[in-house]
Amino acid sequence: MVFQMGKTLVIAEKPSVGRDLSSALEGVFQRRKLEDVVPKRTRKKTAEEAVDEATTKPSRSRAREDVHFLESDDYVITWAVGHLVQLADPEEYDEKWKRWRMADLPIVPPDGFKLVPRDAKSKKQLKLIEALLKREDVDRIINACDAGREGELIFAYLYESVFGVSPSNGGPKPVDRLWISSMTKQAIREGFEKLRPGDQLQNLEMAARSRSEADWLVGMNATRAATIRGRAWVGGVVSLGRVQTPTLAMIVKREREIQAFVAEPYRLVHGTFDPRYAGMWFEGDETRIFGALERAEEIVAKVLGKDGVVESVERKEQSERAPLLYDLTSLQRDANRRYGFSARRTLQAAQSLYEGKKAITYPRTSSRFLSGDMVPQLKPTAETLRPIKEYRAGAEYVLALDQLPLARVVNDAKVDDHHAIIPTDIDHDVDDFTPDERRVFDLVARRFLAVFHPPARYARTTVITLVEEERFRTRGKVTLEPGWRSVYGLEADAEKQSEDEESEGGEIPALEQGQTVRCVEATYEDKMTRPPPRYSEATPRRSRR
Repeated sequence: MVFQMGKTLVIAEKPSVGRDLSSALEGVFQRRKLEDVVPKRTRKKTAEEAVDEATTKPSRSRAREDVHFLESDDYVITWAVGHLVQLADPEEYDEKWKRWRMADLPIVPPDGFKLVPRDAKSKKQLKLIEALLKREDVDRIINACDAGREGELIFAYLYESVFGVSPSNGGPKPVDRLWISSMTKQAIREGFEKLRPGDQLQNLEMAARSRSEADWLVGMNATRAATIRGRAWVGGVVSLGRVQTPTLAMIVKREREIQAFVAEPYRLVHGTFDPRYAGMWFEGDETRIFGALERAEEIVAKVLGKDGVVESVERKEQSERAPLLYDLTSLQRDANRRYGFSARRTLQAAQSLYEGKKAITYPRTSSRFLSGDMVPQLKPTAETLRPIKEYRAGAEYVLALDQLPLARVVNDAKVDDHHAIIPTDIDHDVDDFTPDERRVFDLVARRFLAVFHPPARYARTTVITLVEEERFRTRGKVTLEPGWRSVYGLEADAEKQSEDEESEGGEIPALEQGQTVRCVEATYEDKMTRPPPRYSEATPRRSRR
């Protein structure tokens, strides 16, 4: 095969991303296979590959699976298919570590960590990438793995496996970094015009390596130690890890609290007054009556049918600003709270919206702000939401603003690798979304519009009524201006009340301090204390942060 000189090798993280890159770049791309760079006659199948080939059933997508890279006059594009390379197991450093013995702990690789292919399929793709990296006509490499810590690690491990040196520490071929937060064609083209030097992200690579190596050291040593100690009472491996074990400890602690919990009876006393309004009895900061439950009956008998006085009326206007834009954790938390989605399910939908539908920006972000250079695309993004019925009113409000309120939206100091998750500025065919994608997109789209709306304004009224030396508290809340909550309509969340708090009703009759009222109804309610709730999918994530 004759090669032209001066080609650029682009390494993506997934085949779908590689195809998207080729569709955005100039030139005609040809589909290539491993055999185009490593001829079959010179390559013997490994035992693992032979078994894999014999047990793999043909599929309709086999033709696509057999494409290992794409090539044009200027570019060669291939992909890693996730992590192809991993840190070697202990026995690959020293044969004695194959046995699990307490005397060998802690296990620390003596000369640094070794990298090995994850499996036979990974080994095959790694062989291809090695051949492409070493092609004489490839004089430039672009790391196009996901723009984040893990993407940096995937590429660094690949490069090191082939050349024996980290890309940030030099190597035989220079590396540039494609850093994009959207998979639209325009974003890809702009990313290729603004490639970053590979060594500019050395700190991110080192952070990823530290995380990977810490996971290995803690996981390998702690798991072996716990398994050896637990052989007498555990039948298998006791898996411990840097993240999983503290998380498990939180869950176990809460479960023990639940198991130790003893329910206790208590009573609440409610009163209804003329003019018509309701209140809940309280004393100090407590609305519940414990122990001598008969006291509730005594209070009911004491106040029923008696005149009382409005001891105080407090009216306050309050405002509530829109929540910040989503990062991944807050998106997962809301999807869990609203739809019961697991963190994995939310991430899968978000990743599909990002890669497949090109509908949202990069989801694996920890920032809830945008960078200043994104301001010009904010109104065009709102424009793409206007044709969608449920977002039309919110989008039209944003588009009508002469100047967008950016104080809580744009903050360069709080944007590191990626900005907050927002819709992309292309047309969205929401009818083509899966149900999960539609729900996740709805969260992102409404939040994007909401942050440009004014605060919601409320009038809160608190009335204290005194009857026969017993006090009742009434709380009311009236919306003066819906503000950002208008974007959510009837879906807007009300503030969650504890079952033992006075619920906030709507308007309270016009009452004045010193006004005489009558208790026309009084009742008590029997209740039991409840144990602390078990953690949801979202709770441990929030606690770990």
